[in-house]
Amino acid sequence: MSKTADSGKTDANPTPSVEQYLVKDPERFALNLARMVEQAGKAASAWAEPREKGEVRDSVAEPMADMVKTFSKLTEYWLSDPSRALEAQTRLFSGYMNVWSNAIQRAGAGAGERAEEGIKPEKGDKRFQDPEWAKNAFFDFLKQTYLVTSRWANDLVEHADGLDEHTRHKASFYVKQVSNAISPSNFILTNPELFRETVMSNGENLVRGMKMLAEDIVAGKGDLKLRQADYSQFEIGRNMAMTPGKVVGRSDVAEIIQYEPATEKVLKRPLLICPPWINKFYILDLNPQKSFIRWAVEQGHTVFVISWINPDERHGLKGWEAYIREGLQYGLDTIEAATGEKEVNAIGYCVGGTLLAAALALLAQEGDNRIQSVTFFTTQVDFTFAGDLKVFVDEDQIAALERSMNGKGYLDGTKMATAFNMLRSGDLIWPYVVNNYMRGKDPLPFDLLYWNADSTRMAAANHSFYLRNCYLENNLSQGRTELAGRTISLGDITIPVYNLASREDHIAPALSVFLGCQYFGGPVDYVMAGSGHIAGVVNPPAANKYQYWTGGKPAGKFDQWIEKAMENQGSWWPHWQNWVTEKNPAQVPARIPGEHTKTLGDAPGSYVKVRV
Repeated sequence: MSKTADSGKTDANPTPSVEQYLVKDPERFALNLARMVEQAGKAASAWAEPREKGEVRDSVAEPMADMVKTFSKLTEYWLSDPSRALEAQTRLFSGYMNVWSNAIQRAGAGAGERAEEGIKPEKGDKRFQDPEWAKNAFFDFLKQTYLVTSRWANDLVEHADGLDEHTRHKASFYVKQVSNAISPSNFILTNPELFRETVMSNGENLVRGMKMLAEDIVAGKGDLKLRQADYSQFEIGRNMAMTPGKVVGRSDVAEIIQYEPATEKVLKRPLLICPPWINKFYILDLNPQKSFIRWAVEQGHTVFVISWINPDERHGLKGWEAYIREGLQYGLDTIEAATGEKEVNAIGYCVGGTLLAAALALLAQEGDNRIQSVTFFTTQVDFTFAGDLKVFVDEDQIAALERSMNGKGYLDGTKMATAFNMLRSGDLIWPYVVNNYMRGKDPLPFDLLYWNADSTRMAAANHSFYLRNCYLENNLSQGRTELAGRTISLGDITIPVYNLASREDHIAPALSVFLGCQYFGGPVDYVMAGSGHIAGVVNPPAANKYQYWTGGKPAGKFDQWIEKAMENQGSWWPHWQNWVTEKNPAQVPARIPGEHTKTLGDAPGSYVKVRV
């Protein structure tokens, strides 16, 4: 019998917390496991086939070798002193004993008693939100053991006083990557939510997940192209990059787009936007509600945008001089032909801003002063504090990258996309691995992540010049960069500068942008937006989100500037509009694309549609 006559208690049935982890239909579960293995085989075949044909050559050894070398230096520091090694081991053992003590206390707690609460995740950590991570003793034990271990590893890096700063930075980054990868939230048997879903669906989630994995390896031509959104819902020119305009110029590296006016009068000075060639320009024209380009047109700007080529083997020798001559200067020539104007306002975004700064320094020496004011969006010109991307930059890593690029003339777009995703792997990699390949769920449609996945290749000469002159040697801010046979100096840039940073930017840190202000030779207005590298820039006024800080001259210590700065609610866009209009408020009748030059097609053009 399952019940005793005197108590009425169930003594054989599992408790509800255990019941949810038991397979209900073993036959169906076994069948789905077999289907999962079949799909996994297809994924393995999709990975192996291009390698067997010689179409893909793995370069995993070099980054892995760098990580091993970095960890070896860290290990050497701690093991070189026996007392130091013992102290580190004792701290880890003590942490484990606390976890074990909490587990024993919890197991012995009677009804109504509460055991002492153990180590907690950091605020904002979304991995352990399921109630079972706290209620279930097994999963709570896993969680706490993981947190103790990962924090101990971080402490090893932080307190390794014998490491040089670059090695410490790399060690910290690699520890974070390993910690994120081995989190119990990433595995079926150690994640209560995944475990329950697998049991409830009798493993059908795993079949769907392996099918998606195979599809994504095929899409990556032998490498995993992690899908972060439902890309089928978006199309460039249909519901993205929709602002009306015409292509009015085309060179080997750039198309120049002129947008149709939305006002009867426009500012006399046209506006030229130089976006990054890492990713595509339509981050500034995602949709009508988020489009900076459309908004600028509505404020009375005659907007021209450079749409960079997605380079291939033909562009391998195109360096920064080519991008300046055939992109920026070609854009200025096109504007002059289309409008007759010799004075232009310019905007540069991220690496597009870095190129624009270098171009302005070169053009100043050459006597080309058509750009009369410049705005930089999250742009670095000094790379002393350039953030986690510096992890990938030292002589050995750049030399290995150059060897890889020189064979084809370019760096594959997926390689750059992976590097950027690794900067925030806890947000941009592992949640999608879990959602896609373990839960078997399609990601939701999201325009920003569609753009993020629309990666571009890097021309070999261009990328090598950028990494060496900026990240590795910091030549640009120090007046050592050579372009077109000249040694250029940012001090020659004497036009007004609007320098926008984002407070939470992990690509162009606000501190780095702030320090770069001192190298310009003219007046600089430093503005710091809320949020990060994208959301801090793409923040339309109608959304009424975030804030921005304005203050005095960007000099002295960054923390002191922040303390004195004024916080303003909402978007910085109107603030910039006032700034740029004050430089020259003169207006002229609106200009129509094609009035004085031929057009080569409708915006957003053809270059932006070339995919990797």
